[in-house]
Amino acid sequence: MWGLVRLLLAWLGGWGCMGRLAAPARAWAGSRGGPGPVLLRNRRSWVWNQFFVIEEYAGPEPVLIGKLHSDVDRGEGRTKYLLTGEGAGTVFVIDEATGNIHVTKSLDREEKAQYVLLAQAVDRASNRPLEPPSEFIIKVQDINDNPPIFPLGPYHATVPEMSNVGTSVIQVTAHDADDPSYGNSAKLVYTVLDGLPFFSVDPQTGVVRTAIPNMDRETQEEFLVVIQAKDMGGHMGGLSGSTTVTVTLSDVNDNPPKFPQSLYQFSVVETAGPGTLVGRLRAQDPDLGDNALMAYSILDGEGSEAFSISTDSQGRDGLLTVRKPLDFETQRSYSFRVEATNTLIDPAYLRRGPFKDVASVRVAVQDAPEPPAFTQAAYHLAVPENKAPGTLVGQVSASDLDSPASPIRYSILPHSDPERCFSIEPEDGTIRTVVPLDRETRVWHNLTVLATELDSSAQASRVQVAIQTLDENDNAPQLAEPYDTFVCDSAAPGQLIQVIRALDRDEVGNSSRVSLQGPLGPDANFTVRDNRDGSASLLLPSRPAPPRQAPYLVPIELWDWGQPAMSSTATVTVSVCRCRPDGSVASCRPEAQLSPAGLSTGALLAIITCVGTLLALVVLFVALRRQKQEALMVLEEEDVRENIITYDDEGGGEEDTEAFDISALQNPDGAGPPNPGPPARRDVLPRARAPRQPRPPGPSDVAQLLALRLREADDDPSVPPYDSVQVYGYEGRGSSCGSLSSLGSGSEAGGASGPTEPLDDWGPLFRTLAELYGAKEPPAP
Repeated sequence: MWGLVRLLLAWLGGWGCMGRLAAPARAWAGSRGGPGPVLLRNRRSWVWNQFFVIEEYAGPEPVLIGKLHSDVDRGEGRTKYLLTGEGAGTVFVIDEATGNIHVTKSLDREEKAQYVLLAQAVDRASNRPLEPPSEFIIKVQDINDNPPIFPLGPYHATVPEMSNVGTSVIQVTAHDADDPSYGNSAKLVYTVLDGLPFFSVDPQTGVVRTAIPNMDRETQEEFLVVIQAKDMGGHMGGLSGSTTVTVTLSDVNDNPPKFPQSLYQFSVVETAGPGTLVGRLRAQDPDLGDNALMAYSILDGEGSEAFSISTDSQGRDGLLTVRKPLDFETQRSYSFRVEATNTLIDPAYLRRGPFKDVASVRVAVQDAPEPPAFTQAAYHLAVPENKAPGTLVGQVSASDLDSPASPIRYSILPHSDPERCFSIEPEDGTIRTVVPLDRETRVWHNLTVLATELDSSAQASRVQVAIQTLDENDNAPQLAEPYDTFVCDSAAPGQLIQVIRALDRDEVGNSSRVSLQGPLGPDANFTVRDNRDGSASLLLPSRPAPPRQAPYLVPIELWDWGQPAMSSTATVTVSVCRCRPDGSVASCRPEAQLSPAGLSTGALLAIITCVGTLLALVVLFVALRRQKQEALMVLEEEDVRENIITYDDEGGGEEDTEAFDISALQNPDGAGPPNPGPPARRDVLPRARAPRQPRPPGPSDVAQLLALRLREADDDPSVPPYDSVQVYGYEGRGSSCGSLSSLGSGSEAGGASGPTEPLDDWGPLFRTLAELYGAKEPPAP
């Protein structure tokens, strides 16, 4: 039934919009019979409907939505209607004979709101256009088939607590896909489904507002509000959609701090130093963040001097600390009040104040073993210098606070008095000097005195004792520096030569006047004038000093005005010099005129003599060294050891191919008795040279001489032969005269005797040889 009603409404609506379109006249050539004269006629316009179709309609058969008709169509069946364009042939179909247009499927306006089509009437037989094509539109009529939706939901909003009624929280917006220009399908109305009575919503705009005053975050911090949007103006039958809004109440400083208890009790030992934590206090504040920050202070009472309170890094707790040293014997407890105040106060909520609270605090001081306490925090003593050892300097005193009658022992820490200048009485703390003091050497002596309980050595305390050495007038004034000046020989009488300054090391002397006085009398070469400020002026007298080679030595007497007065004598050297016109020194000695370099003739002669002596010594040393080297070279050429050949193994040389027997080098017949002690090693180079025995003046027996030389060689480990040294004592084979070596003369093979003829008969030329070989060697054992 509902489908018939909608179809009827569409049909009536379409025919209600029927009209005619008048087209301009134009030439139309030809006729159905063939060629003929050109006929001019008025072109007739389309007669057609403006069509509408309801969306989402789905019937059993195609639905007629309208009809096309042309004036050319006289109902003879010769006119054919054609339909082209959007959806032609699929969504929309046309009856070629009648021009009725049907829709074949349900349409959705949200997908496509209208279709543009092209209608044309042609001759059925020849398909010749009877009318030009005409465009028309089929609109899809909306129905309420889309519920409202919230594209940005769910929502989150924040509103300060204690806000007034009507405070805007957030605006929600819903969208309806239906056509807002047709009916009430897209007309939305907002309502609160959940969240009453705390919040309300504007029906038209969707603005959410607070509905009650003084909502407290500390009571409920978060609210869940459900908002509904309904189309059709909110009437029955409309579609609806909903969303949630989470509303959070932000904190404001609407709660003052509050101590959970009215009295706090703490305890602390008396030895606790300044800054020691005694306890924590916290005032409760339900607010958050900066609104809960607090500052603590001590209002009154006896604790403001002994204790202090500050806020911790979080800004919530109060830290009670010791401000000054405590003493159980002096005061055993403290009572005072502490106030906690919010640091940030909102003037809008002052009516909910005051934003502070007060609590009482009691601190008990506990007794603890204490070291001795000195009567002063530091001592300043004084003693004059140069006093005899044992002079009283002063006294320090300490007592045991826990037991005043307990004995105390005193001592000076060694590192504070490294020179051992002072001593202290262990029983009463009296300080005395050990050696005389000198203020000019050291003015202050800083001692550290240790006081220890006799009953408990662990309980000890220290104090600084500063001892000042007082000054006495024990130093005579002196010249501030050595003065060696000059005066030009052309200087006028009364000219200032030098300002002489005095120095007194004594403290009293530095603050008093030092007087200076020069030589008096008419014979004085220079005048000294006291300036009465610790200095004097050296002047040239009216009678100038006669020039001379040696400088003048001017005696100066200095004395101070201390008690007792001290005096001394100093000398100022003044040279009379020849000066240039500009005042600079040209020369101060007569010899200087002869020597451009400023040296006298005697000094030059002395220098030349020294240089010549040094050169002579150098030449002599070089000559002696060269002569010594030449002598060594001659000895090296004649040294028989030049023919010594060293091998790594023991073996023969030259014509001998067998191992050499080193026993041939030793003469057992001529050797003396062996030396006592272990024999010397011959296989290694000795490290120490054996002392040589003094040689006899010249034995007449050659055998004794050779035996002595052989024994010296055998006993001396510092000279060859040793181990691998080979010494050859023969001259080769084939000689008819035999060997001339003395080493083999006494041990020839076969026991052959020496020469039969006495060598003394050979004449004076062979006397030396006769002395060497004339004596017979002792027989072999």
